[in-house]
Amino acid sequence: MKKLIALFATTAVASTAAVGSVALSGSASVSYDDNGTAASSTSYDADMTIVGTAGGTTLTASYDMDGTSLATTAADLSTTIGPVTIAADMFDEVSGNTATGSTEGTAGEQIYESTDTGVTISLDVPIGDATVALDNSGNVILSGAWSGVTLSHTVGDTTVTTAGVALAGVDVNVTNKAGATTWDLATTVSGIDITLASTQKVTAAFGLAGNTMTVSSIPSVASTTGSAGTAAGTGTSGYGTRTTNSVASYSTVAITRDLTSGASLTATYSTFDDSLTLKAAVTF
Repeated sequence: MKKLIALFATTAVASTAAVGSVALSGSASVSYDDNGTAASSTSYDADMTIVGTAGGTTLTASYDMDGTSLATTAADLSTTIGPVTIAADMFDEVSGNTATGSTEGTAGEQIYESTDTGVTISLDVPIGDATVALDNSGNVILSGAWSGVTLSHTVGDTTVTTAGVALAGVDVNVTNKAGATTWDLATTVSGIDITLASTQKVTAAFGLAGNTMTVSSIPSVASTTGSAGTAAGTGTSGYGTRTTNSVASYSTVAITRDLTSGASLTATYSTFDDSLTLKAAVTF
């Protein structure tokens, strides 16, 4: 109980700052999780984004501030010269486990990870509303919107096609990557926002502004064996994949309330581990 009182006693201050052509924004939160039958825990998160603009050039840098020192999470530079737009990703995010032969860990991460910094050059060409882009990996990206359909097609090491359209009040998004197709549908029925994905995940959000409840049904995940790749990403296994542990299906219920202090409070119950999480957050 003392932990809960301490959490709710936390005050939050929201502010917006802009100096000349530099703008600051960010968010902060503190969460208390009773972790069901396991020991309770408290976690913190604080992030800041700096956006600097000069003419047609914009620099966006993001930082994680809740550690012992600022940690860069993104650094992007873009500039427009006539019909040409140049975008540079200057931050290499490393999340893979580079230990040789390692296949254990978080599902979906690579064992080895390629450098994800790069430069993309886009050209607005007179082909309807199409944009043609070329990145430093040699990928060619064609994108645009026609008759209400937003389409993007990337040709390179991995062919990716995405399409999005609104049909009779339903937002439809489809992605095909290397032959595997995923999709999601979103619509509003009687004030309830419903989302259905090809993974069989269903989410329903309803309530008044500033006081909402979201119910989610998360499907089970089957275990898969990881593959050992190489640091160069060569071979049939590429950079490799990690082992995916099986997870039973579960549901969550989250209630969010906006507070007069400018912060929001969210209580989330999960049947996965019979836990209740309380999170206070503010965005500035």
